[in-house]
Amino acid sequence: GHEWAVNLLAEHVALGRERHAYLFTGPSGVGRRTLALRFAQSLNCLKPPFAGQPCRTCKTCKRVEQMNHPDLVMVMAEHEGETLKIDQIRELQHTLSLAPYEARYRLGIILRFEEAHISAANSILKTLEEPPDHVVVILTAISAENLLPTIVSRCEVLRLRSLSIDETAEGLHILKGVPEEMSEKLAHISDGRPGYAIRLFEQPELLERRRSSLDELIHILATTQRERFAFVKGVIEDKERLRDELQVWLTFWRDVLVCSSGMSSSITNLEYSSQIMQLVAFTDLNKAHFQVNAIERTIEYINHNVNARQALEVLLMDFPKVNIIT
Repeated sequence: GHEWAVNLLAEHVALGRERHAYLFTGPSGVGRRTLALRFAQSLNCLKPPFAGQPCRTCKTCKRVEQMNHPDLVMVMAEHEGETLKIDQIRELQHTLSLAPYEARYRLGIILRFEEAHISAANSILKTLEEPPDHVVVILTAISAENLLPTIVSRCEVLRLRSLSIDETAEGLHILKGVPEEMSEKLAHISDGRPGYAIRLFEQPELLERRRSSLDELIHILATTQRERFAFVKGVIEDKERLRDELQVWLTFWRDVLVCSSGMSSSITNLEYSSQIMQLVAFTDLNKAHFQVNAIERTIEYINHNVNARQALEVLLMDFPKVNIIT
């Protein structure tokens, strides 16, 4: 997928028009990291079959793919949702200041740059303003909107969007050998984000965890307010688990919203079609939209440690009480 982006970057390399800074934006799992590594291969490939195209088989291409090339540095916040620290950026800058060890370029890839502390963002700005000739920096982020304008203005910005369900399913089946039925299922669950779909296929425990989260939501909808308060007490300390669980709940409520709009063919959680339609019968378009917004708001509160417990309690108290037959 993202052929337009691959072709544009190949053209930059083929014509010698490489920029010193790139920003790849798009939803998590859409393929930003994969594109960054593919571009890193293009920049330093030893045996390009065509101008700007990596062979993906030479020593350099293989080491870039395995992320153990001495001229490639990748940094990110330790865990998703945490903060990228200035010390990590300073260490990256020191490495980038050195001459390449064996390749044409030294490459710095910074993932999920929206998680950078303001001091870290200001620090990398110095490198982007006066980049060494041998350096290319690639940032990835969900969106350019929340980044410093001075950083965005110094980058070539490529905005990646989710692929269609059919494109994603076909890619999984042809390129990764995923069985057709599973490809279709993963394409829906990932909402056209190939990176996330591949991760689900390679780590089946993620699918099981996702199923448990959906089952837990269905159980909560049938519980009393007292039981919902007890649930909050049991999960509020594990922010990472809670954040993941809410993201799954969000897909379920979006499916309810979509079905309330009469577009049931577009749902994410195909296996839960029956449960979704039962909930549609108890709600309407406005109520489903309210729940989607409420979950998104709760995720934001948890990410920023703002009244997370209270936000979760309010969210669960506003859920309807429905006994869904599974």
